[in-house]
Amino acid sequence: MHNLVDAPTPQRYRTIWLSDVHLGMPGIQTDRLLDFLRRHDTNHLYLVGDIVDGWRLRKAWRWDQHCNDVIQKLLRKARKGTRITYIPGNHDEFARSYIGYHLGNIEIVRNAMHETADGRRLLVLHGDEFDGIIGYAKWLSVLGSGAYCSAMRVSTALNAMRRRLGLPPWSLSAYLKNRVKNAVKSLADFERVIAEEARTHKADGVVCGHLHRPDIEDIQGITYYNTGDWVESCTALVENHDGHMEILHWLPEFSAHPCAYLPDRRYAAPVLNHASRPHSPRSRRSEVGSQRSEVRGRKSEVGGSVSRRTSV
Repeated sequence: MHNLVDAPTPQRYRTIWLSDVHLGMPGIQTDRLLDFLRRHDTNHLYLVGDIVDGWRLRKAWRWDQHCNDVIQKLLRKARKGTRITYIPGNHDEFARSYIGYHLGNIEIVRNAMHETADGRRLLVLHGDEFDGIIGYAKWLSVLGSGAYCSAMRVSTALNAMRRRLGLPPWSLSAYLKNRVKNAVKSLADFERVIAEEARTHKADGVVCGHLHRPDIEDIQGITYYNTGDWVESCTALVENHDGHMEILHWLPEFSAHPCAYLPDRRYAAPVLNHASRPHSPRSRRSEVGSQRSEVRGRKSEVGGSVSRRTSV
């Protein structure tokens, strides 16, 4: 991996959401995450689950200095005034035993309600409780996690060769995972169910992780945000100071190429005005097909590194 250098002045957002870092799992993108954390500051940082991969650590201890560096960087941000809300996921479910605890500026909660600068209410949770794999057969998900790590090792070897050829990354694990998830989706429509959960909380939208698929879309009047992951996608959801939301893709060494492993779908959907949001649900297909905004892969130079933005 290229040596990633500190930016002199970090870019500041009102809120940043990160999820699915999976510290302790082989092949995770700790270098890119550390680079992202050095270059970005925020008033409020949400850690939306699976920050530590307890499932993998129980099988084999793979905790290196890079994992320590990520934890230390997060703690340093908390000491400097960043409010951190930690929502444990299924891979770091051991932390759910500490829900309700406050450690300085760090709070551990089951879920949260976030209010944006433009007055919208967003339910924030990891999302594993709404996934058919997790909800109905936890052993199947653990088995899938092992297969996912094997596919990741193959992807790492392939991408080492692709880098030497100047080609963008490609992921066997994402290719296979999309097909497995599509099969399981007949058991539980994750996005629909989680949007309905937001509606029961009288929220305008929902922020989650878990699927490792960064996304922004409208689901019958509920704005659905998925933060992605730091195993492959290297994405974060951010809120600007005016309430505008976007997904940042942090792959500086491949900034001139599209991220081949991301799903071939648009990420953007309209953020509806809070005051004018209709009360009656709309058809997801017609709404997304007619109103989804054009995605622009904008390259933003930040101290020599480049991020790709997906915005609404």
